[in-house]
Amino acid sequence: MEFEKMQEIIADVLNVSKDKITPDTTFVDDLGADSLDIFQIIMGIEEEFDIEIDNDEAEKIVTVQDAVERIRTATN
Repeated sequence: MEFEKMQEIIADVLNVSKDKITPDTTFVDDLGADSLDIFQIIMGIEEEFDIEIDNDEAEKIVTVQDAVERIRTATN
């Protein structure tokens, strides 16, 4: 469930196909996201899942799976 919502957020922010987004996809290397894109994705995650991700945690998010794990940690 978290992964599918993440796909939607990322696809919307980066204007890419959801098919290109897998758990191993990296935001910068695979999707070409810059710091503003990543900020917008983090904001989308926080809004969608009603969580808060601090800056230190956000900097550790490199792959889609990293983001999914962070969401799971925050919602449990």
